[in-house]
Amino acid sequence: MAFSELQTPMRTIMTPGPVEVDPRVLRAMSTPIVGQFDPAFTRIMNEIMEMLRQVFQTKNHWAFPIDGTSRSGLEALLCSLIEPGDRVLVPIYGRFGHLIVEICERYGADVCTIECPWGEVFEPQTVIDEIDKVSPKILAAVHAETSTGRLQPLKEIGLACREREVLFVVDAVASIGGVEVKTDEWCIDGVIGGTQKCLSVPSGLAPITYNERIEKILFARKKVERGIATEEDLRYFRSRHSIASNYFDLSMLQDYWGPRRLNHHTEATSMNYALHEGLRLVLAEGLEQRFARHRYHEEALVAGLQVMGLTLFGDRNHKLPCVTCVEIPKGVDGEAVRGMLLDAFSIEIASSFGPLHGKIWRIGTMGFSCRKENILSVLAALEAVLIRHGAVVNRGEALQAALDVYAT
Repeated sequence: MAFSELQTPMRTIMTPGPVEVDPRVLRAMSTPIVGQFDPAFTRIMNEIMEMLRQVFQTKNHWAFPIDGTSRSGLEALLCSLIEPGDRVLVPIYGRFGHLIVEICERYGADVCTIECPWGEVFEPQTVIDEIDKVSPKILAAVHAETSTGRLQPLKEIGLACREREVLFVVDAVASIGGVEVKTDEWCIDGVIGGTQKCLSVPSGLAPITYNERIEKILFARKKVERGIATEEDLRYFRSRHSIASNYFDLSMLQDYWGPRRLNHHTEATSMNYALHEGLRLVLAEGLEQRFARHRYHEEALVAGLQVMGLTLFGDRNHKLPCVTCVEIPKGVDGEAVRGMLLDAFSIEIASSFGPLHGKIWRIGTMGFSCRKENILSVLAALEAVLIRHGAVVNRGEALQAALDVYAT
């Protein structure tokens, strides 16, 4: 049987991830492979670490990617911190809070949770009160919840964690590179980012950063594989349980990304090329300018959706700028609309999960996908498809409202 050459369709991807990859990132991925310990590549690794510090807005020494999707970064940080019986508090306001719980439970944590309705976020004092009630070792929270399109305020929570000696771990997969993530100012001890959202890099790496408070725990749990350990490594006395995962052991990954360059795995060379270029583009644009761009195109999209007659979902005061959730009009088959958008216009938007499945659409405006032509295209196409599905919309007004935003 003969197989055809890959011919993937050109899509306008307006989901909360993955998003369209910047062409300059794709070009970087096609550059020649070099060995993982080649000085040319270790220089790239060092530059990635420095650029990640700037994007995470931190002075932490450790800032590097985990090989794997965003979930790998969550698991690496959590499994390297959690010992059986450790108490972890997780505030849940969407799907990905539940994911954190799942990971923590698998590593033997005593998990406590608080929940609020999907579409809302927590008042910081509510979380602080729960910290005082359960006294966790770790507070693990989602910053940008793409399942509901909400953004959780973190600064007050971080300060409270630091005052109480609680480790603060944050999932910033959907926010890094799109909205402010002030690691140091918000007293966050460990942060996980994602490549396939606002950084406009393919899925496959999970950038993380963490501070000396976490590094101290890693040293107490450090173990080097016997096949590559020196006599000194073998004599090392661990004061705490070794980390359960080999692949996600941050104490070993430090030796890989640090000056020792101790072999751990074969690095994903082309993905690191992509991350290097993606981070370079973020910093060349400027963080504040990039955040403003996401807000600007969000304003045009929201104006068009509202004047069309659609209803936005969720607490507007804590909306995530790069994800807009829209209630599916009554009597409209949401999946049929998504299917026609893809088939007729080659535009992809997302549905949602759990209690919101079939009730809302999620439109992402992230990274390279966050462009004027994409906003206008999705508004025009959505209006046309809704009309074909019998929905009552204000015809011809959505594009004008968006254009009014761009005109001013």
